[in-house]
Amino acid sequence: MTGKLLITFNAGSSTVKIGLFALGPAGAERIGKGMIDFRRAPLRFTLSEGPDTFDITLEAAENDELHEVLTEAFNRLSWHFDLDNVAAAGHRVVHGGDGFAGPVRLDDAAIAAIYALTPLAPLHQPQGLRLIRALRHLRPELPQTASFDTAFHRGHSDVVRRFAIPRALHDRGVKRYGFHGLSYKFIAAELARRAPGLSGAKIVAAHLGSGASLCGLEGGLSRDTSMGFSALDGVPMATRCGAIDPGVLLHLIGTDGRTVKDVEDILYRRSGLLGVSGISADSRELLESDRPEAQQALDLFTFRIAGEVSRLATTLGGLDALVFTAGVGENQPRIRADVCARLAWLGLELDEPANAANAAMISSPFSRVTAFVIATDEEQVIADEALSILDIRT
Repeated sequence: MTGKLLITFNAGSSTVKIGLFALGPAGAERIGKGMIDFRRAPLRFTLSEGPDTFDITLEAAENDELHEVLTEAFNRLSWHFDLDNVAAAGHRVVHGGDGFAGPVRLDDAAIAAIYALTPLAPLHQPQGLRLIRALRHLRPELPQTASFDTAFHRGHSDVVRRFAIPRALHDRGVKRYGFHGLSYKFIAAELARRAPGLSGAKIVAAHLGSGASLCGLEGGLSRDTSMGFSALDGVPMATRCGAIDPGVLLHLIGTDGRTVKDVEDILYRRSGLLGVSGISADSRELLESDRPEAQQALDLFTFRIAGEVSRLATTLGGLDALVFTAGVGENQPRIRADVCARLAWLGLELDEPANAANAAMISSPFSRVTAFVIATDEEQVIADEALSILDIRT
């Protein structure tokens, strides 16, 4: 190792995951991680170094900028890591539009272009930009890079990217972009390492967390994905609706007279598992509940996921393997079992003990479709992409 460090920021709509990586000839090796949770007041900062985890209450309050929050988080990190050795920072940016096909070094022009895409990702883009600005304020000399969730899906064919709307709207950017690309890039590489015999296979990866989507992979490349123009599309999520008849939106705005802001709040924050169950957005709580609304929410969740697997298999022209990843996909056997049961017609047969143990392979030896559980690591992709465009290893 060189002694140099790289820090990564993975901004969601309500949390920020932080990764600390040591740099060496072989690349970036994770040595620590943290998370700032903006869903509570006061803000919580969870920090892990090796086997040790620290739960810290931050004194700084969230406002339009994150200067004070990031300054305090850096102070806390400096108790455990020598932040004077941080040589660069990498960020996850949710939307890259058509302008960003890969990682970039952040300068004024790149930041302005990212800001211009905010209307396409109104919950996620501002958070990423606040972090970029806050770090520029705290460490103005530090090189920063951006890795884009949409970039992994840039190779989609025209028929996959288009909506059946007037061509002028498509030309103005109303098209299917896809998200969770950093996660899918990691899964594609990790699956190639673990199962090289599937290098050219037709694979569906299911990123199931608070946000949820699926991606059809062939030869490690994205061919289709469930999310489209926005991170609302596809399968139901913790609080997001997933695919919905656009006539519902016309009804809510026209007949019901709701404002666009109210409809946005319904679709992003009051729907999904929370909306259907009326209990919780957390599938763990729903799995523990005996109320019928909880089961109905979970049934809808797994029904839509299985349906999306089938649709993506149509794009791919077959299905060789299914990968579960992210918080729900990696840790909830019952969700996986319910999805797989709905796909039995494809020849998918689960190994129940392996599934219960969250094993790496959960399909039976007799299954025509191989099922895997693989932990994703978006921060590793951010770090690797930052290294690919910055000369900071020596």
